[in-house]
Amino acid sequence: MSRLLTKLVYVEGEKLQFLNKRTCGIWLIWISIVILLSTIFGGEQQIQQTIFYIGYFGGLWLTVGNKWLMRKLSYGRPSNFQKRMSFASIIIMFVLLVFIGGPYYGVHNYRMIWLGAFLAIGLHFFPFAIVHGKSMIVLGVLVSINALLGMQTPSIPFFVIAYIDVIVKVIVGLLLLFSQNPIAMEESLPT
Repeated sequence: MSRLLTKLVYVEGEKLQFLNKRTCGIWLIWISIVILLSTIFGGEQQIQQTIFYIGYFGGLWLTVGNKWLMRKLSYGRPSNFQKRMSFASIIIMFVLLVFIGGPYYGVHNYRMIWLGAFLAIGLHFFPFAIVHGKSMIVLGVLVSINALLGMQTPSIPFFVIAYIDVIVKVIVGLLLLFSQNPIAMEESLPT
């Protein structure tokens, strides 16, 4: 484990500062609105893909890619370790998307494709705890349980699962958006 952390540029004893919680909060609120609108207009596909993809990539550009917004909301730059964990988390999400939802593409089971996506996204929040703090673990648990519940209980309409996902992400997003400067609340990575 320590070799892996070293490859990710973790410096033993490094204090983690969660300086970009507010930008993460904005992203969670944005993507929640996108999921909500995509679900409302989803029809047979459960989530209207055009709205979702335009909203997703447009949101990346408007939030994460917006230097002005990043400077306004960020308390500083993440460490190299945190940058690498962000990248690793996103890679994990895409790999999980393929493995969890991918098998349902061939049979056009949109419910399971999107629930698989919700689960993959929920699981990718766990490594993001290193970047944005423990709230990501709570978010990951809640979103993952919600997705698993939808997968195991087909009688629950998809839109109910999607709306719960939206509510959870908005609540956590608001908590992150209005979080205080974390420099005073440093945490160190357990060794």
